[in-house]
Amino acid sequence: MSLTMLPPAPERALAAPPPRDRFIDVLRVFGMVLVVVQHWTMPVLSYAQGRLTTGNALAGVPYVTWISQVMPLVFFAGGAANAISFRSAVRRGGTAREWTARRVRRLAWPVVPLAVVWLPLPHLLVALGVPAQPVEVAARTVGQLLWFLAVYLLAVVATPHLLRVRAGVALPVLAGGAVLMDVVRFSGLEAAGYLNVAFVWLAVHQVGFRYAEGGLAWLTGRRAAGLAVAGFAMVAALVATGPYPASMIGMPGMISNMAPPSACLLALFAGQLGLAMLLRPALNALAARPRVEAVLTALAPRMMTVYLWHMTALVAVAGTATVGFGLATPGAGSAGWWSAVPLWLAALALVLVALTALLGRFEEPRGAAAHRHALTATPLVGGALLTLTITGFAPGPAPVIASAALVAGLALVSRPAAAAPRRR
Repeated sequence: MSLTMLPPAPERALAAPPPRDRFIDVLRVFGMVLVVVQHWTMPVLSYAQGRLTTGNALAGVPYVTWISQVMPLVFFAGGAANAISFRSAVRRGGTAREWTARRVRRLAWPVVPLAVVWLPLPHLLVALGVPAQPVEVAARTVGQLLWFLAVYLLAVVATPHLLRVRAGVALPVLAGGAVLMDVVRFSGLEAAGYLNVAFVWLAVHQVGFRYAEGGLAWLTGRRAAGLAVAGFAMVAALVATGPYPASMIGMPGMISNMAPPSACLLALFAGQLGLAMLLRPALNALAARPRVEAVLTALAPRMMTVYLWHMTALVAVAGTATVGFGLATPGAGSAGWWSAVPLWLAALALVLVALTALLGRFEEPRGAAAHRHALTATPLVGGALLTLTITGFAPGPAPVIASAALVAGLALVSRPAAAAPRRR
């Protein structure tokens, strides 16, 4: 079953979607939480003679990543949310540029406090006597997370334009482009694979549009189960016969399905989408429970903070344990490793909760959006996020310049809040 074989959108006008979709909220919150837990359980760390050695606990169980690598579902949920948000803005008389300016601000604003902390922190740690190598590893790792924001910014900018294109046209082009780029990549031109950053993630994002339109209402029961089986079977076939590795996350010394993204992720998405739509009624019923709804209501507006700062929590706890006390990660999958995981996750969660409580307010930019210079601001913000993805916050001029570009871009799409009236 192919993503390009979805039924065409109905010609009649669709009813306006509800302001909140519990299923989309569940996917966004669950997806980000699973990303965090995966990142926290992956590191296998040891420290000796001033050098930190890193490994990946999932290297021995790559098939786990077929479920734990949920970025396809996160981009799908983002596509649905962007479609709902944009159409709502248009109904209220807004323009594409105004909507884009607001989304760019909302996306990039939480990165500012991250830069404020991490630009000086490596210098401070080295000055306090922490060896430079583990500090640089930490600073680069924190910045690598920003790849998601850079790609999501591309999806945001493309949303008003791709919403005008029929799914029957856009999806074959995007999915076909992803396959073609893999052919070129595995024929020897590795750089061509990076074009799949657009083809793969925009294809998944486009399916989110279909969901927002009601175009996936048919995907229930046996049809959803069939798509799940077909998708995961396609992944298995690609792994067994092609150049694709079994792991859906990057592993040292291996071809990666993520950096750059491969067309194999589209098959993985098909399997995950079928599974998610099969479980949708149960997930909606679960989300309707008052306690669960309260958790979703509390977490959904803070998921960007959770994502941006969960590696800082990891750096703090792992640095204290590994560099500070000389503790090494037990062998992945061993009894010692399993017994340490609950305490490890609890310590990380405690630090992340504190960081989220302190920094969550930065999810909402101050003032209002200004759309006049949105076309100039967007590449500034995108270039800054891409640079920080590559360099992280390791000491050097590039992170400083990128952070300045980020702030400049945000300034172009912002105007200060109206001054409070003077008291007489």
